[in-house]
Amino acid sequence: MKEFSMPGGVPVWHGNLGGKDLDRMFGFIEAYVVCPKTIKRPFLPYRDKNNTLIFPTGEFVGVYYSEELKYARGLGYTVLPISGYLFEKMKSPFRDFVSSLFESRLEARKSGNEALAYVYKILMNSLYGRFGINPKSTITEVCDVDRYKHLVRHSELIFGDMLSENNYIVAYHSNTGTDSDFWNPPKISAVQLAAAITANARIHMYPYISRDDCYYTDTDSVVLGQPLPEEVISSSVLGKFKLEDRIQKGYFLAPKTYLYITIDDTKVIKYKGPAKSIIYPEWFELQYADPSRTEQVLVSANFRIEWRTLDMIKKETLIRLGIKLDTKRKPVFRGNLWVDTIPIEVTDLSCLNNIGK
Repeated sequence: MKEFSMPGGVPVWHGNLGGKDLDRMFGFIEAYVVCPKTIKRPFLPYRDKNNTLIFPTGEFVGVYYSEELKYARGLGYTVLPISGYLFEKMKSPFRDFVSSLFESRLEARKSGNEALAYVYKILMNSLYGRFGINPKSTITEVCDVDRYKHLVRHSELIFGDMLSENNYIVAYHSNTGTDSDFWNPPKISAVQLAAAITANARIHMYPYISRDDCYYTDTDSVVLGQPLPEEVISSSVLGKFKLEDRIQKGYFLAPKTYLYITIDDTKVIKYKGPAKSIIYPEWFELQYADPSRTEQVLVSANFRIEWRTLDMIKKETLIRLGIKLDTKRKPVFRGNLWVDTIPIEVTDLSCLNNIGK
């Protein structure tokens, strides 16, 4: 965010970039790409028919930041630009802001004020996400019967309940592109900045993610079998890695689903989902031994909102606990033992029917 150039100025649409030099482009390009099977850790993302973001081999068409297309080409991808919006290249507008916040965070930690240090961390981490915020949002309001009938006919209504003879409580999606009331996206939205930062982060992380000894990665972190060079590690220098733990054993089963044991025998568990409070270390061992294994568990939530009545309730839900295979990569088995994963291969040229439109 701090060091990379950013797309600025007024974007210019180019409906036909065929035959043009990719190195002279700066912006967001719709391109035909081919990822060879020899790349075991593909670089460019692709959203499949289930809306899952994967990193496949094969051939497909997608919209990418020009700098990641150039980087992918250097890895062995075939890249053919088709169309896109080109921007002016400008220095990052976040240099002073990020540097100032980082210095303030260091000062807060030195003084022992971890709460304030956390605030500075959140401000830095959430900055670019605000620029890419989804304009579609949920609005809840109390309205009269005429407004209620209007929303029923002209909006993506979630629910509507009568409060009294002429008053309703309703919830609906705004900025859907279909409602007739208004289009009012967030004023601070600048999706080109958020997309550029995300792409640059992928470029920065790829040399570490693509290592043969990379067991797991998540956004800005990696779990590696061998140490990194000392010059790229520092907890006090912005942009360098921080050594979090030394691991003696671990199970990394799926995104945000892992257990590892540190060299001082501390167990660290991560599980994203409603059942995270009841996950236990042995579950990871059982799941690794049989990845298709599932079990039903009862999960209690003490504070849930009943939107129709605006009440706080305790809710119990029966959940099937397990992991999903084949969603991001294909598992590789040796006999019955899960030993590795390989990229999913795709062939999707359906977007070619709308090229340049």
